Amino acid sequence: MGLLSSLFGGSKPSEDQQAKQEKKNFEILKYDGIRAHNMHQLAYAIKCFEQAIELNDEPETLQLLANAYVEAGRTDDARITLDRLIDKTPENVKGLLSLASICYMQEDYESMDDACQKAIKLDETNALAYYLAAKAARGMKNDLQAIVMLTKAIAQNEEYAAAYLLRAEVLWDMRQAKDAMGDLEKVLSIAPEEEDALLLKGKIHAALGETQEAYTCFDQVLEINPFNEKAYLLKGEMLAEQKEFDKAVELYTEATELMPQNAVFYQERGRIRLLKGDKDGSVEDMKKAIELNPENEKQITGNYDNFKQNAAPGIY
Repeated sequence: MGLLSSLFGGSKPSEDQQAKQEKKNFEILKYDGIRAHNMHQLAYAIKCFEQAIELNDEPETLQLLANAYVEAGRTDDARITLDRLIDKTPENVKGLLSLASICYMQEDYESMDDACQKAIKLDETNALAYYLAAKAARGMKNDLQAIVMLTKAIAQNEEYAAAYLLRAEVLWDMRQAKDAMGDLEKVLSIAPEEEDALLLKGKIHAALGETQEAYTCFDQVLEINPFNEKAYLLKGEMLAEQKEFDKAVELYTEATELMPQNAVFYQERGRIRLLKGDKDGSVEDMKKAIELNPENEKQITGNYDNFKQNAAPGIY
């Protein structure tokens, strides 16, 4: 019978054999996906993970697939996958925090907060859970709750620079300059080249009328990163407010030389040139801004019209 079976197709594999084959296929697909991801072959990695979870929706592979979806910009698919992961493992703190991050990208702050609170309930020492809960609270315009959550995050990790920085941003939104500055000093003691902290510190100095201190902060950022757009714009705005038009034009010229495809710098230089009475130079800069960013032509033109209305008397 054994010989005849082999000649005429053989018997069907047993359930045990089938299970072993499925397990083998799953492992091949999973690890092929991991290798593909490590080789930056994202589309193939996703395909492998998708086929793997059809055989076995184990938590690790679901998480790998969700992460790959995020990298591919497929946030809806990532969220569906994470929902599936959490349904399967409701006490998965990592999965809940991944879900919270996806909800943040989607600006779904209520669902984000829900995921964070579940994570906190499972692990009251998780600093990231409190930090993400603070971001959710801020998204829901609840600044006081954001500060509470950030303070709890910092209590779990006293070197949590991102939490100090976010708390400083919230405090400054509430115009609590002294407390915000205290948090920024802490950030910079942990990470002296943190550009966002230096920018916010400069903005606060500028708002308090501490001009030289503000310039120092913006210049520090440009020393660290000469391509930081915000530093140029903030320093340029300060120079314009002080009617240092030549210095502002010089600054934006430097910026355009470094980043010649950045339409914003031409637009800002055009505004400054208009304020100092250089109509022809201003028009040329606005034309260049539109050439680089034609989809925003109406906005640029509208801004230019506003510039003209606010320009010095006698220019037109």
